[in-house]
Amino acid sequence: MSFDSLGLNADILRAVAEQGYNQPTPIQQQAIPVVLAGRDLMASAQTGTGKTAGFTLPLLQLLSSSTAQHSKGRRPIRALILTPTRELAAQVGENVQAYSKYLDLRSLVVFGGVSINPQMMKLRGGVDVLVATPGRLLDLEHQNALDLSQVEILVLDEADRMLDMGFIHDIRRVLARLPAKRQNLLFSATFSDEIKDLAVKLLHNPEQVSVARRNTASEQITQHVHFVDKKRKRELLSFLIGRDNWQQVLVFTRTKHGANHLAEQLNKDGITAAAIHGNKSQGARTRALSDFKQNNIRVLVATDIAARGIDISELPHVVNYELPNVPEDYVHRIGRTGRAAATGEALSLVCVDEHKLLRDIERVLKREIPRIAIAGYEPDPSIKAEPIQNGRQQRGGGNGGSRGRGAPQGQRGNGERSQPAAGERRQAEGQRRQGAPGAARGTRPEGRSAAGEPRNKTRQRRANPA
Repeated sequence: MSFDSLGLNADILRAVAEQGYNQPTPIQQQAIPVVLAGRDLMASAQTGTGKTAGFTLPLLQLLSSSTAQHSKGRRPIRALILTPTRELAAQVGENVQAYSKYLDLRSLVVFGGVSINPQMMKLRGGVDVLVATPGRLLDLEHQNALDLSQVEILVLDEADRMLDMGFIHDIRRVLARLPAKRQNLLFSATFSDEIKDLAVKLLHNPEQVSVARRNTASEQITQHVHFVDKKRKRELLSFLIGRDNWQQVLVFTRTKHGANHLAEQLNKDGITAAAIHGNKSQGARTRALSDFKQNNIRVLVATDIAARGIDISELPHVVNYELPNVPEDYVHRIGRTGRAAATGEALSLVCVDEHKLLRDIERVLKREIPRIAIAGYEPDPSIKAEPIQNGRQQRGGGNGGSRGRGAPQGQRGNGERSQPAAGERRQAEGQRRQGAPGAARGTRPEGRSAAGEPRNKTRQRRANPA
């Protein structure tokens, strides 16, 4: 099947061809005709399957076919795409811009962590397609900088991650500002019970498509586990990068502090590295990601939420320096490689404290991940596991990213979704209502998400690995 057979117009096909795509992926084959028919859609697709084009291409076609009536005066927002993180919003925005290159449509991306004033100025000029994170969208609406009353198409991208991050109340507030008559598209990696509940309230007689079983990893990704002592993980990682001459490696840690510490240690080893997480300013995050994509640095160390939306063609290696607390996050992590038709390798460095987390992941995958061993890096059998509670060890240990005693009060093991103290919650909420000017400097209180958006303050981490 070719893109020509999906009913897309010549201008869109030309833009797609210039991006180097010739054949639609399975999710695109199924989703595009449904969206073009004006139906609501509930789609499940793991990362790297081309789902963004699956909703972007038909959305642009629907809008372009009725652009003439909106060409005079200020253009209303006719399509709204909500994403959970800044990086994903920026990635989707790039795709919208690329695919609409030959169309008379305007698009804009808005998210927290940067000044709100330039975004307000651009909105005044009129925008057809708005890509946004929920918190910044509500900030702009609160300041009367945008009008959502003429939205024709709503897209919730990575809806499962938005619920995980506690955005359900923000989503409900956004929905209350949209017209009742509209087309709704919901994309999610999994169809959890929460997603199904949301779909019932959001979608009207939807078509349901799925291109992957729930919580499965791409067969194009080669997965391995290496058991190693916690204090020797960094040494082993540096050894592998040097021995095998890895030039582009995405490494995951559980905490922001751990990401910073590891990046510093790798640089001391002579391996260029940068960290990306929610406490970094948006400028620093953008520079680090750009340097990584352009091969100016070899290693990008990331926390789970900050890595959401990282889309790097033919990324060869993903390393789980620390296993995630939630098994499904493992699938999202390694899905950064093996995208589309490419192959990739995912390696997990597992210490004795993480054996239970590994068993949980393998239970989700419904298979054992193959083990490998490198001479000289075998774990010391005399070292006993330290119980993990709320995502962190009870006692200090090995690398800075896993310590319990040295972590800030209230910071949980993943470092991105901790529950803030009451004063911090009030401060975070106050900043959100005022446009959060301090967020641009990366000084967001704990309890703000990596996207710079406020979390559901009552929502707890959905898994306790204790």
